[in-house]
Amino acid sequence: MKWKIFLFCFLFLTKSYALAQQSDPGIKSLAALIVNIQNDQVFYGKNADKVLPIASITKLMTAMVILDARLPADEMITINKADIDKLKNTSSRLPVGNSYARHELLRLALMSSENRAAAALGRAYPGGVQAFIHAMNIKAKQIGMTSSRFVDPTGLSSHNVATARDLVKLVAAANNYLAIRNFSTTPQHVVAPVKKHGQLQFTNSNSLVRSQSWEIDVSKTGYLSEAGRCLVMQAKISGQPIIIVLLNSWGKNTRIGDANRIRKWLESNYLIK
Repeated sequence: MKWKIFLFCFLFLTKSYALAQQSDPGIKSLAALIVNIQNDQVFYGKNADKVLPIASITKLMTAMVILDARLPADEMITINKADIDKLKNTSSRLPVGNSYARHELLRLALMSSENRAAAALGRAYPGGVQAFIHAMNIKAKQIGMTSSRFVDPTGLSSHNVATARDLVKLVAAANNYLAIRNFSTTPQHVVAPVKKHGQLQFTNSNSLVRSQSWEIDVSKTGYLSEAGRCLVMQAKISGQPIIIVLLNSWGKNTRIGDANRIRKWLESNYLIK
């Protein structure tokens, strides 16, 4: 009789553990949302409606506003002193006085999160930076980002805020732009020599785009001390278009670890390879 009770308890605990494993992917980020954008199935949410700083995830909105304006992609934009980050004092490899095509600045802003590139794009927008910020907030409303606010094109201000739920809408909208899909998933890019400066090689800030095991359509990372490390992606997992939003990851590699845990969890519990 005792062995039957023991067996029952063992099987019960094993099943309970398996269910617990299925219901929780072990995400370490403060806020997260995982959605199949094809049918709007929500696999997992954590603090999904908490308004948080989004750092350079902002640059996806910057890119959409630029592309919506249909400005000449080859128009040269000169980096000037107004583009220097005086808020966080971040560095840039784009020297003041050098000129770059608009499409080059857009690629660098998306793939390597170049702040000076994003600042220059906003400044060169018709009407200037304030007109650009206004357009960002209008676009946010148009795509249903009801809890979001944008105050600069770079994401350096912690007053650029959104919820994970809003960012799913941002990523879904960004996926409609071929340039954003291409530029945000460019693994590496070399900028041609300008003046006396040699070639500049830039690397994507999301290491997963360089991994053969991931099929990523849209990607953007972000970091501020106030925002932690952030990551948003639309990727195909077992052939399904999955949007992953991770906000305020505390460790340098936590967001990447979370993304890998999510994929394994989805493949084990929901999606058949």
